[in-house]
Amino acid sequence: MPFPSLRSLTLLVTFLVLAFSIYLSQNTQFLPSSRNFLRSVFSTPPLSTEQKTPMVLSNMTSTERRTPVYFLSHGGPNIMYEKAHPVYPQLQKIGREITQKVKPKAVLVFSAHWQGEPNAVEVNTFENTELIYDFYGFPDHYYKETYPNKGSFPLAQRVIEVLTKHNIEATGTRRGLDHGVWAPFKVAFDPITNPLDCPLIQVSLFASESPSQHLALGRAISSLRSENIVLLMSGMAVHNLRDMQFEAARTLMPYAPTFDEALRAAVEFDGDVEERDEKMVELLSRKDARAAHPNFDHLLPVYVGVGAAAGDMGVRLWTLVEGSFSWAMFRWGEVGEEGRL
Repeated sequence: MPFPSLRSLTLLVTFLVLAFSIYLSQNTQFLPSSRNFLRSVFSTPPLSTEQKTPMVLSNMTSTERRTPVYFLSHGGPNIMYEKAHPVYPQLQKIGREITQKVKPKAVLVFSAHWQGEPNAVEVNTFENTELIYDFYGFPDHYYKETYPNKGSFPLAQRVIEVLTKHNIEATGTRRGLDHGVWAPFKVAFDPITNPLDCPLIQVSLFASESPSQHLALGRAISSLRSENIVLLMSGMAVHNLRDMQFEAARTLMPYAPTFDEALRAAVEFDGDVEERDEKMVELLSRKDARAAHPNFDHLLPVYVGVGAAAGDMGVRLWTLVEGSFSWAMFRWGEVGEEGRL
């Protein structure tokens, strides 16, 4: 087969260059039909309506994966030993859900037992985190308990960066884990049967009782859910130590079931986010609020959870009203399959 002559190749290249120039030119006034033809050949057609990427809303899963947000009622340090108490297997179920289904790369925890400053929070940057035995009057062996865990300085710095970006003052500090973290974690994430094999970072609350402030704190760290980080809150749904000490231990206090139910209704409210926030704020003005929580420190982690939920629905996983306490557990967002524990 004969090869084309040099003259033929030159003419072919010239034609191609001219054609390509016509295609690129936006102001060419001649050969419009040729230009349109070439564009139709070389251009990629736009996506059809069915091909276009859908808009993802904050309360839709779609292609975006966000970890759930959890609230645990943690009780006292004695929860570690009370295996017959109904809350014990519930903590274990939530722990297994997190390790076996969610499988986070890290856990960010807020406890009722750590307040920072009135207008600033603190982030634990300690990688070899020790334990704080912040309780009194328990047997000696309580103060010898251990809980293996590992922090992450880079992740703690990432949390500070995210908070600062949302105009929340945050500083790093080296601190141990308080019992609001390690006591329930010994049940939920047993080091032998269900270890939490990922970094654990603790962040303080504000040293204030402002619900709006703690809702904003939750909103600020909500984006971390898209980085496969579980946000876990630890407190109590109803928490009145005074009545536990001075009243019969098993006497059901009248405020406990009423506030427990009001909290559930506010968390599970299915209107828009602003209305849900308003209902959460209104909770603290109820007549039974101060009886249920003489101090709001054990309730405020719920507000961080609601803020972090963004548009995700809240659900009460389980509750038990007992004396002057409520052990309610909440989750915002889906795990992959619906259902209560």
